[in-house]
Amino acid sequence: MQVQLSWEDPVTGEQWQPVLTLPVALGRKLDQMPTTLEGQQVARTVLNSKQVSRFHALIAIVNGQLAITDKSVNGIYVKDRWIRQSSEPLASGDTLKIGPYSITFTLLPETESESTEAVSPSSTIFDPESSIAEAQAVRATPNKSPDSGMFFHPESDLLDYRSAITQEKNPPLPNIFGAECVSIEEIKRTVLQSHYEEKDYAAIGGGMGSFAWVDAIRIWGVKAEQIRVIGRGEHQPYSRYRLICRNSQIPEYERIRSGSDSCPDNIWGWPGYAIREAWRNLFSGNLIPAFKYLWQVFAEPVLADTYSPRSGDVFASMDRESDRIGWKAMWRSGNILAIRKTDDGRYVIVYSPTEARVHEYQVLVARYVHLCIGYPTVKFLPDLLEYRETTGDCQSVVNAYENHESVYKQLKKQGGTVIVRGRGIVASRIIQRLNEIRQQNDQITIIHLMRSPNPKGGKFGSAQRYVENHWEFQPYNWPKGTWGGDMRKMLEAANPPGRYQLLEDWAGTTTADRHDWRQIIDQGRKEGWYRITFGKIEKVERNQQGQPVTWISSSSAKSQIKTNIEADFIIDATGLESNPDGSPLLKDLIGHYRLPLNPFGRLHVANDFEIKEMRNQDKRKKNRGRMYAAGIMTLGGPYAPVDTFLGLQYAAQRSAEGLVRAGAPKIKYLNGIGSFWQWIKWATNQEP
Repeated sequence: MQVQLSWEDPVTGEQWQPVLTLPVALGRKLDQMPTTLEGQQVARTVLNSKQVSRFHALIAIVNGQLAITDKSVNGIYVKDRWIRQSSEPLASGDTLKIGPYSITFTLLPETESESTEAVSPSSTIFDPESSIAEAQAVRATPNKSPDSGMFFHPESDLLDYRSAITQEKNPPLPNIFGAECVSIEEIKRTVLQSHYEEKDYAAIGGGMGSFAWVDAIRIWGVKAEQIRVIGRGEHQPYSRYRLICRNSQIPEYERIRSGSDSCPDNIWGWPGYAIREAWRNLFSGNLIPAFKYLWQVFAEPVLADTYSPRSGDVFASMDRESDRIGWKAMWRSGNILAIRKTDDGRYVIVYSPTEARVHEYQVLVARYVHLCIGYPTVKFLPDLLEYRETTGDCQSVVNAYENHESVYKQLKKQGGTVIVRGRGIVASRIIQRLNEIRQQNDQITIIHLMRSPNPKGGKFGSAQRYVENHWEFQPYNWPKGTWGGDMRKMLEAANPPGRYQLLEDWAGTTTADRHDWRQIIDQGRKEGWYRITFGKIEKVERNQQGQPVTWISSSSAKSQIKTNIEADFIIDATGLESNPDGSPLLKDLIGHYRLPLNPFGRLHVANDFEIKEMRNQDKRKKNRGRMYAAGIMTLGGPYAPVDTFLGLQYAAQRSAEGLVRAGAPKIKYLNGIGSFWQWIKWATNQEP
């Protein structure tokens, strides 16, 4: 008898759907789980979290009935029922909450099991101590590709659906770039002189992470003429982030999920955004708001909601800092095609300029490279993507990160029913916008479709996240201690498997704990216009009226129930895709140099964020080049909140320290009087 266990990784958000043959054991330690049961091999499934016992549970036939038996200290939630040291009957569609994992159990008929790659009974699933290749091989076949049907355009960097993307004009690269180490003399003979450039430092990506790094090394002494930045789209480093914010209903006047001291324009973090906003209000005569912001940063999060800056204030402050450090002069727009080592200890970056003709490319050679390209694309749930590609209907089924303003305009005029998928910060912002539209047309119903209940929040030590209405709350996407407290030290000191376990315990889909937003949910549930539905999505199809119909399966005490939900719109708010396979550049780099990946399948970096396997040196073993990385592609490394403002700045400063140790030109440590003098220059808007 075969079953399928489906869950979402709490750190990366990736879907896992292994197919296993009964009996199935679940636990944290492989050697603590039984290998056989009554002569049958046991499929042992490793869930690496300290909330999971060494041998946590067993799924098997008990007295002729399929059941799960708890063997743990912390127990299991079966649907919303908690059991400990006992057995509970299982039905297809039931949800299991084991530590940080919400697992959907599905019993597969023989006809269905043939369509999914089965795993041998002795296989180990989700074991971070095994090789990455082995861990990836056990995923269900439909989940191997990160293709979401949506991409950031290689020229404009705007988010496009696949049908809108024109054929990329990537030129065929000369054969010399197929080598592991490319000769500088060969490059100069092959490339036109006007298309060749040399710099000491190169920032690849051109976004928020590149900005944080360039800002740091400029303040640490590097001159603007030594640096080249290559990115896509507009020259503003926040252009992609601003696009995502706007589409996910966070315009410039709304507040983002960040803290007062997370200032991408100010490496010192003082004055923070709360003090700046209070100062402006104070001088405008708005005393109450001014003191409110100061009270928030003093009393958060116990006595007041956590302070969050307006996105427009963040962008304006970055514009000021961009002008101060000469960002625009360093910037070049282009699609990066490849990065290769050179025989003189440097790196060559090949890119296609945005306005270039077909088969035209530029070459940049640099000794110190910083790589931060952000999220390759957005997630799109497979059933919704299949619906769009089958029907061509891109108006009724939309992604939260694409422009879907037409949905709100139609709801405002005609009302209707909306299904929301996902329960993170973006889903909460979508629901807030729908509530605002309801103030003008109360004939709007929100159905929040969740895979499983969430009766209990994540736990680490004695701390546990608060849950209300199946929403899990936390001020930021990671616990505050991971930014600069004990959790940061703990993670940095751990080995890769240890980091994996810590991040699994700390992570999870959460939203900000805001009193006004929680009131919206409470009011919606009481009045009936917001309701939560649980179940496994079977398919989405179009009815005769042209509406998307969602078929879901759920289980009762005696049987499995299949229902359908008709809606006018479906909004997918499940998040962004961080798999490096989604980036042609990263996929090429990892494959070409056989770079090791950490247990999450992301780039393995040192504590100073260097990719040590990319170190380069000339034949005399001098003039060593260095490559550093930052952002979501380093998730699973020495720092947890890598894709936050403060996380990008932290990575930038750690890599700047590494550059000083490596003897990079013009850069020196920033401390004492030098740091104070640079802050004075920042405060008075002088060039570093």
